[in-house]
Amino acid sequence: MVEVTIYRTKSHEYTGFDVKGHAGLAESGKDVLCAAISMLVINTINAIGRYTTDKTSCVDDDEQGMIEYRFSHVAGHDAHLLMRTMILGLASLEDNSDYEPFIDITFKEV
Repeated sequence: MVEVTIYRTKSHEYTGFDVKGHAGLAESGKDVLCAAISMLVINTINAIGRYTTDKTSCVDDDEQGMIEYRFSHVAGHDAHLLMRTMILGLASLEDNSDYEPFIDITFKEV
């Protein structure tokens, strides 16, 4: 299962996210759910780096399927919009009855 934790403040300002695990829907290299999640997450990280001035940090481990991504301050306007877009895509996957058992999204207040 892929576990996604989104960190945000009381006022819903994003401070980062964690993604851990593998979907296990299919064998490695053929898992369309893992590929979709990876694409959404990596594209968001790349877009924030390219199109915003937000300072971030990222730790990852491909084998464990782990990404820990943090903003040094709360996400700015553009990064906030990119985060909402990523969450929309991930939530669409979680809402799909075929994929729901393989992905879990939680929000944690920090």
